[in-house]
Amino acid sequence: MTKKTSRYSQVKSYILDGISQGSWSAGERVPSENELVDLCNVSRMTARRALQELLIEGTLIRIKGKGSFVAEEKQQSSLLQIRSIAAEIKEQGFEHHAEMLQCSKELASPISIKNLRLNEDEYCGHSRILHFQDDTPIQLEERWVNLKLIPEYTQQNFNQITPNEYLTSIAPVTEAEHSVEAIIGTGSIRRLLEVDSDEAILLLERKTWCNGQIVSYARLYHPGNSYRLGTKFKTS
Repeated sequence: MTKKTSRYSQVKSYILDGISQGSWSAGERVPSENELVDLCNVSRMTARRALQELLIEGTLIRIKGKGSFVAEEKQQSSLLQIRSIAAEIKEQGFEHHAEMLQCSKELASPISIKNLRLNEDEYCGHSRILHFQDDTPIQLEERWVNLKLIPEYTQQNFNQITPNEYLTSIAPVTEAEHSVEAIIGTGSIRRLLEVDSDEAILLLERKTWCNGQIVSYARLYHPGNSYRLGTKFKTS
């Protein structure tokens, strides 16, 4: 094995095999970064990445000061929840911070015309934010917002609050549609996410409504594995 991705995949397989074979059951601690370095003969960075991916995927949970533990099996309905990336990261025991790359008012483009149902002479809010899990870039969020519903969107500081948290405080989600797929991604997106040359990018496309009106359309890019999921639901 010479590729970095192969090394952290080996560490992930070591942990997953241990869970499936009963070495570690739900609620039990798995080896730490330092222990995995010796057990799998990898660098600490590689061990950390393997653990982080298993945390993101929900296989493990992190308890601050104690380590990583096998998570209880989750209900499938949890996949349908719309949650702030900051809340998800903090729940797993990591620190979240964000870098606002863009937040501007712009004339409707083909993307916003199609997904927000705007006219060509109307404006939308357009933001690009890079979210970090500790010091690791974990999500690039690109979002187009209907300024007729959220007129002050472009005036917000999204280094302090996530767009999801702000939007749901103004226009709570009553309906959503999303799909997930693995893509190659552009060079700029791959550089921002620090993705290896042979690693896929996970793209989540999400559109949200409030009482029948489209609020936003987002493209959320993550380092990730290949799979696809689509769903549409309404909140009660």
